[in-house]
Amino acid sequence: MGLIGEKPGPARWAMHILWPAFVMAGVTEALVFALVDPMDLSWFGMSPVQLSREAVYTLSFLAFWLLISLASAVTMLLATLPPESGQGHPRRWPQ
Repeated sequence: MGLIGEKPGPARWAMHILWPAFVMAGVTEALVFALVDPMDLSWFGMSPVQLSREAVYTLSFLAFWLLISLASAVTMLLATLPPESGQGHPRRWPQ
């Protein structure tokens, strides 16, 4: 488990994607809400958002986490090397 040269399983790949995305979502949220007050937000310039500060913080954190996770997953998918034996499609999700 965790040895050099050993192929990581799906849970390990998920943690390679989700943990750094979690940390960066926290950093991104701190940077955004250091400049923006959640009570000043409005829906496309119309009515103000009718959510509490905590709800805005939570929803924005989850949105940042999702977006950063998707970007990380695409990066991991594109960074996989083709199999050495030449079997199968050269770009595939790591197993």
